[in-house]
Amino acid sequence: MKYFSQKGVSLYLALMIMSVILAVAFGISSIFLGQAGVFKEMGYSVMAFYAADTGIEEILLNRSNPVSFCTKDDPCQLENEATYYLDIRASGDNCNALYFCIKSIGEYKEVKRAIEISY
Repeated sequence: MKYFSQKGVSLYLALMIMSVILAVAFGISSIFLGQAGVFKEMGYSVMAFYAADTGIEEILLNRSNPVSFCTKDDPCQLENEATYYLDIRASGDNCNALYFCIKSIGEYKEVKRAIEISY
């Protein structure tokens, strides 16, 4: 008679163990998916930084008269779809440099990075 009173206990125990394993698997997968998004954004950040660096290099090639056609309203686009624009200020206009303050802002997939130089 004792055998019949414990009927279904193993099924209940198996369901509980499976529920715990499933909850742990969902928790771990949500952590990994969140980290994957962070790593993707880091890659975008690097692309935006190098786009900003491209703008600085453009100016340094012609540093005696820094003029750029890459403005905030009309940014320059690179081959990898990153863009950059430059903000050039002469000495004296909120610029403590000897000649110019130049800020280059790079953007890639809505991630922006900036580099600023003074000379």
